[in-house]
Amino acid sequence: MTAGGGNQLISVHPDELKFVFELEKQSFCDLKVVNNTANHVAFKIKTTSPKKYFVRPNTGVIQPWDSCVIRVTLQAQQEYPADMQCKDKFLLQSTTVPPHTDVDELPPDTFNKDGSGKTFEECKLRVVYVNPSTQGNSEEETKKISSQSLDPNSNQALQRLKDERDAAVQQTRQLQKELDMMKRRGYRKNSPGFSLTFAFVVGLIGILVGFIFKLTLSLPSTE
Repeated sequence: MTAGGGNQLISVHPDELKFVFELEKQSFCDLKVVNNTANHVAFKIKTTSPKKYFVRPNTGVIQPWDSCVIRVTLQAQQEYPADMQCKDKFLLQSTTVPPHTDVDELPPDTFNKDGSGKTFEECKLRVVYVNPSTQGNSEEETKKISSQSLDPNSNQALQRLKDERDAAVQQTRQLQKELDMMKRRGYRKNSPGFSLTFAFVVGLIGILVGFIFKLTLSLPSTE
């Protein structure tokens, strides 16, 4: 049985265990085990290097069409493996069990290949060590991005841009009101000073609209 295949008791995602390897630091990988049947399925996970890994839960029962997340933790290591290659393997065994079976009630021979005809499957998973420098979405980078987004100076600059935009919008609305008022007062185009005042107000509105558009483009997207 291979991870993630079809017509199986369970499917496993991802199909290999990847650990970001750093000296004297723990690393973990989560496995999602999905029950693909209408039966209750018991599972047990083993490894060729039990002293290096901490697995929880290492045994369990998954209800029909349900799933379970297994966290595999690589204990802190004192030296790098040769060429960052790992020969460790994991074996995930699964078998159907009676409904409402509790994990503490599983018989000792549940995962034995006894040839009794019961449905029994095994899934082999290899281990891959990843260098932190090649881990694009490392936890450290995520924290760095988060801290940058919360930088006070960045927030202050963003707030100033928003304030300037809002002020420009307010001035544009006020000028538009004054322009409408001039029209309502019945200024005639041949009245002294009308053409000059009208042109000045219209021109100023145009400048402010352009300024607002520029400020809007300067603001980062919130999507």
